[in-house]
Amino acid sequence: AVRYGAETYHALKSVLKAKGLSTGLGDEGGFAPNLAANAEALDLIIEAIQKAGYQPGRDIALAIDAAATEFYNEGLYEFEGGKKSSAEMTEYYERLLGDYPIVSLEDPLSEEDWSGWAALTAVVGNRVQIVGDDLFVTNPTRVARGIEESAANALLVK
Repeated sequence: AVRYGAETYHALKSVLKAKGLSTGLGDEGGFAPNLAANAEALDLIIEAIQKAGYQPGRDIALAIDAAATEFYNEGLYEFEGGKKSSAEMTEYYERLLGDYPIVSLEDPLSEEDWSGWAALTAVVGNRVQIVGDDLFVTNPTRVARGIEESAANALLVK
């Protein structure tokens, strides 16, 4: 798995260079090209997986840490030049799951959007891990609420 990841990482750098995109690194070591849409990043990763000689979905699957609390404001999710409701975010994630071999969504919604989490889990939770990290923050009270409300189907404990 480490080798697959390393080879894909180097292939991604090559893909970015070939497309004239930045290969500068973000604070956590990932590439940070300027892209118009999140799907563009996923397309680049899929291309890199293939360039490294692997098959997306068979050899390598994708996981997304959306950190959605960071772009949640006054009940709406602000990204890609627009604003989306929780229901629209669920539709957005459904499309991504149909288009890409995604196996895990971490923090796909705001830590305060409990009803959105429950709705998302009800719709796609049988196909993908819905991981609560910021939602639960390893807090027993929040974990109990999440279980009661079926707000996720996986938990990150730190």
